[in-house]
Amino acid sequence: MRQGKVMRLVLLLCGTLLSPAVLCAQAPEALTVSAAISLKNAFDEIGKIFESRPGGARVQFNYGASGDLKKQIEGGAPVDVFASASSKEAEELLAQDRLLKDTVVQFARNSVVLIQPKRSAAALHTFGDLTKGGVKKIALGNPQTVPAGRYAKEALEYLKLFDALKDKLVFAENVRQVLDYVARGEVDAGIVYLTDAQVMAEKVAMVIEAPKESHAPVIYPIAVIKGTKHEAAAREFVKLVNTEVARQILTKYGFK
Repeated sequence: MRQGKVMRLVLLLCGTLLSPAVLCAQAPEALTVSAAISLKNAFDEIGKIFESRPGGARVQFNYGASGDLKKQIEGGAPVDVFASASSKEAEELLAQDRLLKDTVVQFARNSVVLIQPKRSAAALHTFGDLTKGGVKKIALGNPQTVPAGRYAKEALEYLKLFDALKDKLVFAENVRQVLDYVARGEVDAGIVYLTDAQVMAEKVAMVIEAPKESHAPVIYPIAVIKGTKHEAAAREFVKLVNTEVARQILTKYGFK
């Protein structure tokens, strides 16, 4: 009787009804990957492949604006891998000796596009059409923390439109928030990545791609955080992102 009570206590403490051979077995720690939110759909798929491999660690994704993710890493957040939507954030972390230099690699490219709600009555064909009186609100990411917003500002400045559109601009916390604003018809237009426009193709229409020379190249770097407790697993994740299987997934979502 006493032995039965002890066994029940063990089961309660372990929070499981598994056999005694695996009582209290610890689940493997999760690998934390901080990634630009524009990578969400592709990385969710790549993460499943990583977890399905023999001995593969669980992956916990932390998506957001690259600038905000960089600040979190600088503040000591327990991150193992960082994937940014621009080289700027990775270069700054590398200069601070926060990344393992031999793991830094550029793995994807993207394009900047102008979008509008699918059912919009506004006839937009060029970036210049944004100056029309019928266009009241234009969403883009905050250029201070969102690479997509920085690229958008560069493009508008190149086209000599930024100053003329200042009063119409609505700044978002990340590029997917811009996409949501446009999809819900809360703004008349938005500037996002090509990959984002494809995610909600049923709700937003792509108007035109920004000239490549109008902004810095949209390049995605990835690297292992220096001092991570899961370096081996982190290196394996970075390695997986650079395989042909991962490239096919990235291509499917519009990355180049």
